[in-house]
Amino acid sequence: MDTVFADAAAAANGLAVSLGDRLGLYRAMAGAGPLTPAALAARTGTQELYVREWLHTQVGAGYVRVAAGTGNGSGDAYAYELPDAHARVLAEPDAPTAAVGIYGSLQSLYAVEDRLAECFRTGGGVDWGEYPPQMFRAVARFFRPAYRANIVQKWLPAVEGAHERLTAGATVADIGCGVGYSTLLMAQAYPRSVFHGYDYHRESIDRARIIAEERELDDRTHFHAVAAADLDETYPRADLVTLFNCLHDMGDPLATLRAARRILKPDGALMLVEPNAEADPTTNTHPVGRLFMALSTALCLPAAAAQNGPLALGNHAGEPALRRLAREAGFPGWSRVAETPRSAVYALRAEPTEVSLEPAA
Repeated sequence: MDTVFADAAAAANGLAVSLGDRLGLYRAMAGAGPLTPAALAARTGTQELYVREWLHTQVGAGYVRVAAGTGNGSGDAYAYELPDAHARVLAEPDAPTAAVGIYGSLQSLYAVEDRLAECFRTGGGVDWGEYPPQMFRAVARFFRPAYRANIVQKWLPAVEGAHERLTAGATVADIGCGVGYSTLLMAQAYPRSVFHGYDYHRESIDRARIIAEERELDDRTHFHAVAAADLDETYPRADLVTLFNCLHDMGDPLATLRAARRILKPDGALMLVEPNAEADPTTNTHPVGRLFMALSTALCLPAAAAQNGPLALGNHAGEPALRRLAREAGFPGWSRVAETPRSAVYALRAEPTEVSLEPAA
């Protein structure tokens, strides 16, 4: 019963966290020291009555603390602080530790509960485009801090020869690019290379084009609304193909890998990034694993099932299953080259390799 109440409290507090992010409450508290509810309300253009109640939820959740030496034991005259370490998670969108973005997806997930119940009965799915629009922004925001901290600095250099080819000038295909954050990060770092982003969700592609123009990267980034499995020799041949946390969302991941093989140059590499989770659910009982498995049920698996493909993986299929698909698609070369608590990074090649790191604990 304690576990159920703890989970229910976390689920209910998710709305308060999303509101705190949306209304700028965390950002107003960051680095400000102790603030009374009245002071925080004045800083954010909100009402003290609601801000006081919100602060109480945050203290209960452990996100905010009561400032020492304030209050009279009845809840009045208290001041509240957002610790600096917490601010780097809740109030700094570009920090590597930023994580509050995921809360923006909760409304979208609950909005399709009736559809998901029907999927349980029929085996159908919920297409990515059927989720409310804020879902796409929330998912992109969730992954963005890790991408900013790792793609250019750590993951690409871990793929043998990738950094050198991109520096000199290469062609990159970013399959399943969504709104293009991963594509644009690479394009900004490697001005001599050309980047093609592919995604079947047209609204995301339209947004990616707008962001590319805003960042003045549209001269070397090109976004295409096309399903991954439909990529063929008519599309530009790539020195590097990337798939960032999207293969498990494909209705036919084998067809996706085969398509990647078709557009990849013979001496090129595919960088595959997938959740750092295993097929055995007992290994995923830590917070990150719990989040992945919950999102798999409510988002990843239904999106893949909606594509009527032969295989909906879910987001924790594990390395052995992914490696078998890669081998069948024409990638006998498989190396686990990097990892974070959230992501596992693999380099796939048409020539055999035998390098693999142990999965993270």
